[in-house]
Amino acid sequence: MKFVCTQNALNNQLSLVSRAVPARPNRPVLGNVLVTADSPSQTVTLVGFDEVLGIQTRFSAQVSEGGELTLPAKLLSDIVALITDETITLESDPDHTAVTLTSLTGHYQVRGLGAEDYPALPTVDQGESLALSAESLLNGLKGSLFATSGDETKQVLTGVHLLTSADGLEFAATDGHRLAVVKTGDDLQVPQPIDLTLPSKALRELERMVQGYNSTEPVQVSLDEVQVLFDLGHQRLTTRLLEGQYPNYRQLLPKQFSHQVTFNRRDLIASLGRIAVLATQKNNIIKVSLNQAQQQVSLTVEAQELGSGQEDLPAQITGEDLDIAFNVTYLLDGLKSFDTQAVQMQCNSSTSPAVLTPLGEKQITYLVMPVQIRT
Repeated sequence: MKFVCTQNALNNQLSLVSRAVPARPNRPVLGNVLVTADSPSQTVTLVGFDEVLGIQTRFSAQVSEGGELTLPAKLLSDIVALITDETITLESDPDHTAVTLTSLTGHYQVRGLGAEDYPALPTVDQGESLALSAESLLNGLKGSLFATSGDETKQVLTGVHLLTSADGLEFAATDGHRLAVVKTGDDLQVPQPIDLTLPSKALRELERMVQGYNSTEPVQVSLDEVQVLFDLGHQRLTTRLLEGQYPNYRQLLPKQFSHQVTFNRRDLIASLGRIAVLATQKNNIIKVSLNQAQQQVSLTVEAQELGSGQEDLPAQITGEDLDIAFNVTYLLDGLKSFDTQAVQMQCNSSTSPAVLTPLGEKQITYLVMPVQIRT
């Protein structure tokens, strides 16, 4: 195997696939990246796989001799990242157990393992398939991933639930304290309803890949009862589905509201950010007070032995005066995932959930449970 490529291309692609390489592999070969050089197509393919998440990427190179070999991911990445020359030559030795990386200023030998023991990435030959625009996929991930749970004992809540409905594909995530739901609005033609949960770790990597996706072609999605594959042309991501029944989150969304408040989103984020300086010193809790007569919302925090703070915001308020408290981080997470100028909050009481929606983007719904106000 021998090829010449740019340092930038090799460095970027190694950084991508290395995210799927386990820090503590149960087999030595899984700590490596599979490198395959193909002479007819003049391309190099890299693969990282931890037997749950797999990432494959392909890029152009001057391939004079094809072949494949697995190389230690971290060592290879560290060396390539520090090479400042524009091009790198990578050549394997005659018995294909090591490679030499050559630049203008030096050369490095890296020992690897044969490719025959590297597990093949799963394929989805039978099952459902659909095409999603990169914009819809990115919006769904951005609007839901932040609300997943970090508690591994509730594994199904650590992922994002995908569900087909009459309105298109729905992304939902909850950690038990908040719920984010995003509807893409894509007209999906699928014979069978989609109802599955994907791990957040894989979806965060997918989000990075889609952000760098430059094609106007839709992302191809193939799935079965165990696996899902996202095909972005020169890049692929495959991951195993999470097991378990996802909670019926739709029943949590109230049908009617007695209070409605409309804010300027950026002003609200700025006020919450300032008041959070004190809130995070204690328990992250802030009180939100609605004053219908003055059309004003007050954000207050009391941090014993530290101090107190208050921010006042103009708002359009319907409904009686109300005091309701929230975890300030939860509010900020949701508001930062919106893109609109105005945001609306609806609620019924100080003990029932509040629902935030960006005005002009009704396909995004963010529910936050309040916390008890101590008097």
